[in-house]
Amino acid sequence: MIRGVSNTMDVTGPVPLETAPAPLEMRPRVGLSLFWRTFFLLSLLLIGSIVAWLQTFRALEFEPRAIQTAQQIASLVNLSRAALMYSDAIARVSLIKTLAEQEGVRIVPREPNDRYAPFSSGDMDQEMAGELLSRLGPGTVLASSVNREKGLWVGFKIDADAYWLLMDRERFTRVGGRTWLIWLITAAGLSLAGAALIARLINRPLKQLSFAASRVRDGDFDASRLDEKAVTSEIREVNIGFNRMAQQLAKIEQDRAVMLAGISHDLRTPLARLRLETEMSVADADARQHMAADIDQLDAIIDKFLDYARPDHAELKPVNLNDVIQACVYAVQDQGDMRINVDVPKNLHVLADEVELARVVSNLLENARRYGKTPETGIAIVDIAAKARNEWVLLKVRDHGMGVAPEALPNLIKPFFRGDAARTAATGAGLGLAIVDKTVQRMGGIFALANTTSGGLAAHIKLQKPRSLVAGEGHPPAARAAIAH
Repeated sequence: MIRGVSNTMDVTGPVPLETAPAPLEMRPRVGLSLFWRTFFLLSLLLIGSIVAWLQTFRALEFEPRAIQTAQQIASLVNLSRAALMYSDAIARVSLIKTLAEQEGVRIVPREPNDRYAPFSSGDMDQEMAGELLSRLGPGTVLASSVNREKGLWVGFKIDADAYWLLMDRERFTRVGGRTWLIWLITAAGLSLAGAALIARLINRPLKQLSFAASRVRDGDFDASRLDEKAVTSEIREVNIGFNRMAQQLAKIEQDRAVMLAGISHDLRTPLARLRLETEMSVADADARQHMAADIDQLDAIIDKFLDYARPDHAELKPVNLNDVIQACVYAVQDQGDMRINVDVPKNLHVLADEVELARVVSNLLENARRYGKTPETGIAIVDIAAKARNEWVLLKVRDHGMGVAPEALPNLIKPFFRGDAARTAATGAGLGLAIVDKTVQRMGGIFALANTTSGGLAAHIKLQKPRSLVAGEGHPPAARAAIAH
């Protein structure tokens, strides 16, 4: 019996898939990639080298230059003082005029009421100031402005007379300055650009190897071939070894496909003969019925083995989820021991393999029919609901049976594992849920099982929504629903 309902999905004990982590390949990257890690380390090395170079340059170049500049200024002051000291009044006026016109040095009398601003550590290098004061004597005064006129002012005395000597500030070579800052920024920028280029060259083979490994994982062996003529010997050896490994895996995959086809043919032919022989030779109807059931069970077990051993490559495309579920439900609607309630929007699409998705839903329905029957009625009541959440579609299939022991939940998706006796009354290969888990992962989704608070087992499936729907570009055409057994 099939019913359409509009209930929302029940809340389960464990955290539902709304908050479950995305598959590894779908998760956003956390932390630094190998490229940024290499770039960061190279940048630290280069910046440390630039700083060390700058400090070395300061010690070997800036400090001697500062001392030399102080010596030149002290020599100019001493020469000017000596010239003024040994010249008469008329010649002194002419000398002061000549110094101002030709050397850019102005000498003015120092008045008691002159207001001046002394040099601070920010205006003049302390080492240069100390050297200048030691050469000119303790009575020397250094100022950055006198009577609001800025410049390099040096106060000195000639006998009882005090003078100011004003020089152009450009004579004073500052330590650092805008020029050095520009050169430092330029060097740092070029170094970081070189670090990015080096990091890209170093990480390119690893990126190619990662892409090839992902292709091998998806079963696309032809697209996973790496360059065996790489310049670097280590990368060349790795590429050659990876290509040989991919070739061996491709051969193993091909041999497995041939072996599975042989198993299907070689086992089903004698089973068909046994079935015919049973129908014709066994007179006891009850014994004939049991023998036929055993043969059907063997045939079903072979199907399960073939499904589980199916290659991992899946062709994903937009599929109408409601159409697939309705087709799966239609195939079991005549089962008298099942009642199915479906709440799936008709325009809900997922990115999946249509045949594989139908196989997943069919396995979950069969699992619920076998192990999820309500103890009071002996009928398996199955609720199927789905909804969209951001770039994902959440599908839930739950029964109203007795559930599973919490410690057994993680083991239900393991091949050949069987739960407690309440859920293993029927016979089977023990591969149904393992096939579902493997198939969902192959389609880039997540599968999880949880006991519901109201009783029963719930299967949560998280599948990708087609990118066109995530971007709001409209709905793809409805996919044709199909069931593959």
